[in-house]
Amino acid sequence: MKEEVLKLWGEELEWIQDNDLREKTMRVWEIALQRSVLKGEDLNRIPFTLLVGPDLKVTFMDHKRAVVHISRESGLKVNQFFKDELPVNMNVLISGAILCDVGKLLEYVLDDNGNAVQGTYGKYLRHPFSGVALAEEVGLPPEVNHIIATHAGEGDMVKRSTEAYIVHHSDFMTFLPFKNGLKL
Repeated sequence: MKEEVLKLWGEELEWIQDNDLREKTMRVWEIALQRSVLKGEDLNRIPFTLLVGPDLKVTFMDHKRAVVHISRESGLKVNQFFKDELPVNMNVLISGAILCDVGKLLEYVLDDNGNAVQGTYGKYLRHPFSGVALAEEVGLPPEVNHIIATHAGEGDMVKRSTEAYIVHHSDFMTFLPFKNGLKL
């Protein structure tokens, strides 16, 4: 499983400078892949959301990498411009961005045609909840679990950390235009 995780996240995992946090982030993905019907190759072909329609060509991993890369660049710019006034913990930010949708591996199943659909588990527990459960299992710090928990609409009920705001907005700016964007 470790090889599969490195194939999915090799470059981005290296951005996490804290070795323990990097290993735990990898471990969450390993557990999710072990428990999921989805494999790494599925993540490079299934659409990143089930809310847009069957013709969406943007894959789960296309979206995930975009969120991680946008979050990282945003965190670097926030640190550059606001310094100690609004510090961003880059290790926490990158780990949270890599993990924010890991729960979808438990939320989704494949139908008879190999298409991703929401399974029974996912109907009861959306991916922010299952993602936090997986992260708690390996002992990730609450700062990372907070990002996973608050990156989606469920997070609108609580105050978000700076890192959680960055991941939330990176996620939604690469989702809402597909779902609600102006079509001409």
